[in-house]
Amino acid sequence: MIKIPVVYTGKGELAKYATHLSAGMDLRANIPLSITLQPLERTIIPTGLSISLPEGYEAQVRPRSGLAAKYGVTVLNSPGTIDADYRGDIGVIMVNLSQEPFTILPEDRIAQLVVAKYSRIKWELAESLPDSIRGEGGFGSTGKK
Repeated sequence: MIKIPVVYTGKGELAKYATHLSAGMDLRANIPLSITLQPLERTIIPTGLSISLPEGYEAQVRPRSGLAAKYGVTVLNSPGTIDADYRGDIGVIMVNLSQEPFTILPEDRIAQLVVAKYSRIKWELAESLPDSIRGEGGFGSTGKK
């Protein structure tokens, strides 16, 4: 387990894991008043959370499955990447894909935050790529099942 320095200006609970085996922490809306998203409307919801990730780590903002399945509300740029050198408030770009207005209340759980390691690469120019079983097949080329 790694320790991440955090500044939290929200009024409710700090982001936390819902269960012992949860991969993501629940992010909460840090808003003074409720916000109603009309159908197909989007907005950035602040979380009050600022973090300092170590080099080689990113934080990914992901939708909450319950909001998406029950209400058609999701994170627009999913997953949204928080880079290790970003120090501002983590905002969540929410979009209402349903046909009904959706109201976000102060301190509502609006998204998940997953912290993950990543690798940086260096391109190595080549004349061709090694063969593979899949080859250039994409966009459904491996079948439906």
